[in-house]
Amino acid sequence: MVMTPAVRRRPGAAADRRRAARWGTLAGLLVTLVALLLAPATPASAHAVLVSTSPTASAVVPNAPAEVVLTFSEGVRKVPGKIRVIAPDGSRADRGEPTFNGTVVTIPVDPSGARGTYLVSYRVISADSHPVSGAFTYSVGAPSTPPTDSGTDNRANPVVENAVKVVKFAGYLGLLLLVGPALVLAALWPRRLSRRGPARLAWSGLGLLVVATLAELWLQVPYTAGGGLFEVTGSGLGDVLGSAYGTAHLVRLGLLAAAAFLLRPLFAGPVGRTDGIILGILGGATLFTWPLAGHPAASPAPAVSVVVDAVHLGSMAVWLGGLVMLATFLLRRADERELDAILPIWSRWATLAVAALLLAGTVQALIEVATPAALVDTTYGRLLLAKIGLFALVIGVAAYSRALVRRRTAAGRPGSMRRAVVAELAITAVVLGVTANLVQTTPARTAAANVAGSSAGYFSSTLTSPIYSLQVELDPAERGNNSIHLYAYTPDNRPQPVKEWKATAALPSAGIEPIEIPLLGLTDNHAYGEISLPAAGQWQLRFTLRTTEIDQATVTATVPIK
Repeated sequence: MVMTPAVRRRPGAAADRRRAARWGTLAGLLVTLVALLLAPATPASAHAVLVSTSPTASAVVPNAPAEVVLTFSEGVRKVPGKIRVIAPDGSRADRGEPTFNGTVVTIPVDPSGARGTYLVSYRVISADSHPVSGAFTYSVGAPSTPPTDSGTDNRANPVVENAVKVVKFAGYLGLLLLVGPALVLAALWPRRLSRRGPARLAWSGLGLLVVATLAELWLQVPYTAGGGLFEVTGSGLGDVLGSAYGTAHLVRLGLLAAAAFLLRPLFAGPVGRTDGIILGILGGATLFTWPLAGHPAASPAPAVSVVVDAVHLGSMAVWLGGLVMLATFLLRRADERELDAILPIWSRWATLAVAALLLAGTVQALIEVATPAALVDTTYGRLLLAKIGLFALVIGVAAYSRALVRRRTAAGRPGSMRRAVVAELAITAVVLGVTANLVQTTPARTAAANVAGSSAGYFSSTLTSPIYSLQVELDPAERGNNSIHLYAYTPDNRPQPVKEWKATAALPSAGIEPIEIPLLGLTDNHAYGEISLPAAGQWQLRFTLRTTEIDQATVTATVPIK
């Protein structure tokens, strides 16, 4: 039999397409390589916490310092224009740009500054790409009414914060919509069925993943700077692209571009073993760009965290993507004989994916949570508990599906199997939403340490009465010797002269009657004292201030002492 010219050209055309796909893949890999070569060399680090300042927060120093020093738990990066020192009169006291040296940030200030209280506000970027912001005061000579910083707002924009979570969710959704069809078409798809529907689903997933990645790069600018949704400048975008976060996203885009050239022939028909292996390697490498741009790369054990997070993400994509393919296509189109062959294989895949999810999730939780108390005392821990509860519910539904497969009834009753799969997908959609919030939340190990440091190391509160307000500062708010500072202000926040100060401390739960606290007036509105608190508990502090010969008022505070 003589083949027609049209038939003879087909092998050559197929070979040309394969060569074009591989050249396209090579081009995408070259883009990825360039992004890696241009990546900054940054050390692994954890979510930064301010551990000390000079001058100390709330301290009263005799002379104006020439610089203010902030020391963080880990190295931080600058957010332009977001570190400021405000003088008592509301003017800028900082002079020139702050310098960053690892964990230490040094801010030059005017050494001839006026007496009174200064406000230091800051916003920096920690190694895991999340912003860290805060403020504190110190006083020169004597305290005054704290100034306000009207020139900048270090609070996060709620619209931007929510938008970041939405695009994170979209990225996860795009990943599973891409991985599921690609995996099923490569290994489980019946030859007699058209590949057009799964191919469209996979291209939609790829497009969604690319758009989400670009949106994350865009949103990272206002997210780190504290601006609005469209407050993106060229310099800000350049800073993001030049960071480890930006590099991970650029590498992801390059790998997706490389994979796209091999996905096209896969969606048209079965591909060779070499192309399948290359596609698998590209997919595995892409998974690592998520942990490298988030908490895992900045954990106490970054190598372990990055690997287990990539395994966790890949297992999720295989499991959920496969479920989407089952519910949308296979359980509707495949006949009973085909389902008898497909479902046992899929069941084993799903079991392995779930086992990997559990193992990787357990390891990551041990690293990020650190202590059992942090599970309930931090937002991260509570979100993790919610995710575990939902996951347990999904496992129950999955066990029912597996029982159907083992009894060989799924192929004959695809409706029951489909309902179980839809239930799994519905619950896991909520799990993905919780995960999108989780990756934007301060890790429990850091949040717990921060809470512990603030509650056990310092107490500050403002108490009000009809004739004055009283700022109370107790340091270190622990058993043993403690220093107490009192600052009195008028109802309109001007310094309130005090003629007589009285204070007592009691612990009724331990039967400790009120102990008088000796106070020394340092200025007309500032008093200082020392007291030894012998036991832990909820101490009751009582302050009586006489402002004139006849006017006086008493205020109380409950102070937790550990």
